[in-house]
Order: sequence, then C-alpha cells, then structure tokens
Amino acid sequence: MKYDFDEVTERRGTDCVKWDESAAEDVIPLWVADMDFRAAPAIQEALRRRLEHGVFGYSIVGDDYYNAVISWFHRRHQWTVNREEILYTTGVVPAMSVAIKALTMPGERVLILSPDYNCFFSSIRNNGCEVLESVLLYTPLSNSFEVDWQDFEAKCADEKTTVFLLCNPHNPTGRVWTKAELLRMNDICLKHGVRVVSDEIHCELTMPGHRFQPFAACSEQCRQNSVVLNSPTKAFNIAGLQIANIICAQPEWRRRIDRAININEVCDVNPFGPVALKAAYNESEEWLDALNRYLWDNYLALCDFCARNLPQWHVCSLEGTYLPWIDITATGMTAQQYADRLMQKARVWVNPGTMYGPTSGEGYIRLNIACQRSRLTEALQRIADCR
Repeated sequence: MKYDFDEVTERRGTDCVKWDESAAEDVIPLWVADMDFRAAPAIQEALRRRLEHGVFGYSIVGDDYYNAVISWFHRRHQWTVNREEILYTTGVVPAMSVAIKALTMPGERVLILSPDYNCFFSSIRNNGCEVLESVLLYTPLSNSFEVDWQDFEAKCADEKTTVFLLCNPHNPTGRVWTKAELLRMNDICLKHGVRVVSDEIHCELTMPGHRFQPFAACSEQCRQNSVVLNSPTKAFNIAGLQIANIICAQPEWRRRIDRAININEVCDVNPFGPVALKAAYNESEEWLDALNRYLWDNYLALCDFCARNLPQWHVCSLEGTYLPWIDITATGMTAQQYADRLMQKARVWVNPGTMYGPTSGEGYIRLNIACQRSRLTEALQRIADCR
C-alpha cells in the first residue's frame, strides 16, 4: 500500500482533544470525529515549507486559494463555483453560526433532521432561534434512514420556520442524500419560503456505491436557495488548522453573511490553513481515495466482528462519514448508560446517541472507525469481553 494507514501514531500527550481529554491512559477513544491518521504527505510537506520560513504574521488569502477550491469542486463533484460566491472563515461551526445569524431573526425556528450533529442544536440556540426537529425514519429494507416527508413539509409550513439546516452527508446516521431527495427538500422549502443552509463538511467521505451530491449543484433553484458550508478539514484530518468556506450565490445573503463573519470576528485565518487547503485540493486526491477504501474496510471489519461477537449491536448502513450509527436497544440500557458502561468496564469511549437528539438518538451510539484497524479490533474485543 502506498499510504500506510495501519501505522500507529502516538497522539496521547500532544494536547489532543480525542486522546488527552481523558486523563486515563488505558482508554481507547472512539468518540469525537477526528482521525488517527497522519495528514496526506503533500499537506505535511507544504506545511513544512511554510514552517521553515519562520515568520507567521497576518495572512491574506490569494488567487491560488480560490482557484484550488473552484478546481476541486468542478473536478471532483461537477459543481461550478464562482469566486465571488466564496467567503472563507475559521471553521464550519463558525460558518454555521454566521449563516444562521445572517438569515434569521431571534425567535424564529430552524428545522433540522433529527438525530443530527450536536453543534446544530447549540448554534441555533446561541443565535436566539428555536430548534425544530423532523425525526428521520428507520427503514429496515435499506437498514438506513429516510426523511418523513409529510412531517418535513408540516414543519416547513410552520410560519416561524425560516431556515432548514441540512447535514449532507448526514452525521450521525451516515446517509448520503441522493439528488432526488435534495431536490424534493428544496421544492418543499421553496414552497414555504424556507432557506437552506447545507453543512457539507463530510462531503469527501463516501463509501462504495454512493456519490456525494452538493446541494447547490442539484439545480439552479437549489443554488439560489442555499448557503453551502464546506471544508477539507474532516476528510484530510486538518481540523486544528481551522479553515472553511461559505459558498452562496445570492449577493444579498452573501453581504449579510460577510457582515456576520465580521460581527462574530471569525474573518481572519491562520497562515497554515490556506496552505493545507491548497495542498489537499491540488495534490492529495489519490491519498483521499486510498483513505476511503481503508475506512470502508474498517466498516466491513466492524460488521463482521459484531455479527460474530456482538449480536446485541445492530450496525446501520454506512454510506458516508466514518461514524457508524449503532442500535444498542437489545442491551436493555439507555444510550447514556451503555456509553458509561463501556467507558467504565471496557475503557472504550463512544458517544451516546442522545447527544444528537434527546429522543431521536435514544437507543443508539456513534462510533468513530477512523483509526488503525489494530486499534479498532482491540476496542471491539474489549467491548465483547465486557459482560
């Protein structure tokens, strides 16, 4: 293998949230969405060259940055993005916050598909808005989740609902929404005057048989009714470098978002973020493809292990992300009780599903498989031994 994803890199003791948040040295962390793999070689080399310069003052974002973003999405996803549509900021969560601030008034409702990424809840509430949940429906035939379209439209029709905050691909259920689903979402939103903000940070992490569809590339109507948030940080494991983009075709919305970026003071990026983005988008596509193959093999290893050793786990289909959603209702415990038990007895840290919806996430845990297979196997064996 050209890229050795089996190589174990010691992260404990590096002020790493994933590994150092727990003081206990015997815990295997499979919780926060952070990979244990070294960044792509081209990214490491680009950062090394920048580091050797030795001066790290305020940075501008130049033409080569915008060209890298535009070229990547055209080449990889057949999406034509114009330079004037791009606003950069420090991360997708800050981008989400400024988009909500720009497009809503306090007291309005923001619709989400629940269970959903936990920061959706806090970003909505921090901007004085109410969270409105449309709960996804589990479909046994596909072993996955789908939109409850009747409920979704009813929630959009609520006169207080002004924004639909979409997670595409969806965290935590692992869905990669199809073009037909995205078009239907937008048709309903347009019918009821609801704007779409699409968090697409996991867009590069798709499993075999599934293709990511950018929301804004579905149709001209989708492009004009959306604000897209994306970043290379999740797929290329460079979240600590803090760089993200907001892509918006509507000039007035973009003006308001730009103003909100400055109000929230997330308008300046560090010198390393743009360097890493350019190396990711211009030089690391082969590495990304190899990563996705490794993650898929980890998922298959997880499913095989659970079939043989953890029959009380029901692993849902993983179409995208590296975060399998697992039904643990057969254990007879709540999500929090079970997560606590795994931490205390197996010394494995997972996320209880209730983080992603107090009701919709009950009975589930979320597992991070973006680690060396040896580490994943050890964690699973500890869980299987935990009786």
